[in-house]
Amino acid sequence: MKNGLNIIALTQARMGSSRLPSKVLKPVGNETILSLHLNRLRQATLIDQIVVATTHEEDVERIIAIAEESGTAYFQGDTLNVLDRFYQAAKLYKADYIARVTSDCPLIDPKLIDQVIAFTIDRKLDYGSNMLIENYPDGQDIEVFTFKALEKAHQSAQLDFEKEHVTPYIVNRSTFKGGNQFKAENFPSSIDYSDVRMTVDEPNDYLTIKILVKELGADASWSEYTQHILNYPAKFSNQKITRNEGYLNSLKKEQSGK
Repeated sequence: MKNGLNIIALTQARMGSSRLPSKVLKPVGNETILSLHLNRLRQATLIDQIVVATTHEEDVERIIAIAEESGTAYFQGDTLNVLDRFYQAAKLYKADYIARVTSDCPLIDPKLIDQVIAFTIDRKLDYGSNMLIENYPDGQDIEVFTFKALEKAHQSAQLDFEKEHVTPYIVNRSTFKGGNQFKAENFPSSIDYSDVRMTVDEPNDYLTIKILVKELGADASWSEYTQHILNYPAKFSNQKITRNEGYLNSLKKEQSGK
């Protein structure tokens, strides 16, 4: 707890995935994608509680079992309205700040999470992230925001796109985007690593995670994994996949009115 604040890490996990079904259950050594993700989250020192924000989909009990085995709380909510799922979970666990991550980022760096949390709280931001300017590798995406900002988004968001992706309502009305509803800043990186990929959306992504864990172990830093990918590019066939493809597709769908 930082400054007497209750800081909850909410990680979304679901069974459905059009490109790689049940991806968070896939094995990596003696772990799964999800358990590896949760083990790394637990190493963050500024998080008071981790909650897996999942759904009521068929076979979701397999996600719940992994959470329970690791001593992690879970919350089941709406499959498509992830904003509502996050709001209800954050409200239930009385969050002052929410650190939002996704379980398809198994190598999320706990020290980086702590840095973004401290940055957001120390600068009295409504929203802080290392994603506003995408200089960190894909798979190291962290958003930190106040419960009040989440509540405002939950009350006001109208577009399906805003409900599916949780934070567009906040970001698009933030000071970072020229708005005045939410004070927002980007957590910077001095080097652009945006072309480096260590998230899991497709089969080649999964192979990359398995290679990284086999060769560097499950506890390396984001920068060590990044340098390994850059040093041995021939090993990693996923590096040309479009970043945030699902997000971009749903934005395009919203804009086209379909």
